[in-house]
Amino acid sequence: MQTHPAKRIEIVIERPLLRRLTAALDSTGLPGYTVLPVWGGSGRSGPWTREGQVSAAGGMACVTIIAEAELAERALEQAFALVERHIGIVSMTDCEVVRPDRFAARDG
Repeated sequence: MQTHPAKRIEIVIERPLLRRLTAALDSTGLPGYTVLPVWGGSGRSGPWTREGQVSAAGGMACVTIIAEAELAERALEQAFALVERHIGIVSMTDCEVVRPDRFAARDG
């Protein structure tokens, strides 16, 4: 099976910023992304969890993007512009995909 190079971006961001992030990502022409809830983790401030929170507003979300390199760079710039002033993590890694057309820019 032939594979093709792509980029994978993972963004962990505070839930209240999620709508702003997805709007910024939509403006880049990305073909799509996936949003997942983050239940807990551990970082510089130690372990944390959503357990006991009354609403999801105080939680975090993870946005995963797979795209061709040029689109990924645009998405990374948009994401970092939001995250640099807030709690969050942005990472980008190389990956391989089997259907490259699924990760190219949206038409129109």
